[in-house]
Amino acid sequence: MSQAFNLVDDARLASDLARQAGALLLKARDLTSITGKPLGALGDAVGQQFLSHSLQSLRPHDAVLSEEATDDVARLERSRVWIIDPLDGTREYSEGRDDWAIHVALCVDGEPVVGAVALPALNLVLDTSTPPQMPDAPDGLKILVSRSRPPEVASRAAEVLGGELVGMGSAGAKTMAVVRGEAHAYVHAGGQYEWDSAAPVAVALAAGFHVSRLDGAPMVYNQKDVYMPDLVVCRPELKDRLMAAVA
Repeated sequence: MSQAFNLVDDARLASDLARQAGALLLKARDLTSITGKPLGALGDAVGQQFLSHSLQSLRPHDAVLSEEATDDVARLERSRVWIIDPLDGTREYSEGRDDWAIHVALCVDGEPVVGAVALPALNLVLDTSTPPQMPDAPDGLKILVSRSRPPEVASRAAEVLGGELVGMGSAGAKTMAVVRGEAHAYVHAGGQYEWDSAAPVAVALAAGFHVSRLDGAPMVYNQKDVYMPDLVVCRPELKDRLMAAVA
C-alpha cells in the first residue's frame, strides 16, 4: 500500500530537489574542463543520479518517469508518478547559456498537481508551493518558440496577432519566461515528451496561466505513450485570440 503524503509537503520536496539538483549541475560545470556534448552528458548524469536516488529514498512507494532512465511501465498502475527532467536544455547547459532548467513534477491520476522548475543560472526556482503572482504583461506581443525549431503554427499566430517570435532554449525556461512576464505566450509543435512539460505546466497552471494542447485539450500525464508533441502556455487574456490563431 502506498504511503499517504500531503501535497504541500510534496510541493516543498519538489522545490528543494530542483534547487539542489541545479546547484550540483552548476558546480559540475564549473569544476570540469570538458565542453560540448560530453559536458551535456555529464549534466544529465549528475541530475539523474541525484533526483532518482532522492525520490527513491524519500518517496519509495511512488513511481518515477525520467528522460534519463528506462521507462518502467509499472508506473501505469500507480496513482502518484513523479515526472522529472534532470536537465532540460542539455545543449544550452553545455554552451554556458542560462536558458536551461531542472524539472520535478508529481502527477496524481494524470494531473500535474505539484511542480518545481529550477533556473539555476538565474538562481531561481518557481514552484507550486508558493505559486508566482501573475505579473503585468510586457510591451509588444511576444511569443516564445524553440530557438532551433520554431514551429510554423507559431509563425502564423504571430502574423495574425501582430506579434514577434522570440527564440529561447529549454521548454522549462520558455514556460517560466511567460510566467515571469517576459513574454505573452509559448507555442510549441513538433515533438516533446511528458518530462519536457509536466513541471512547467504545473507551475503555470498554479499561477493562473492558460495551458493546453494546440487543439485546446488539457495536458494529461502518465500515459503509455509519453510523446506530447504540442503545447500552448499563455496569459489568460490572450487565450481566445491565440487559440483561434493556432487552430
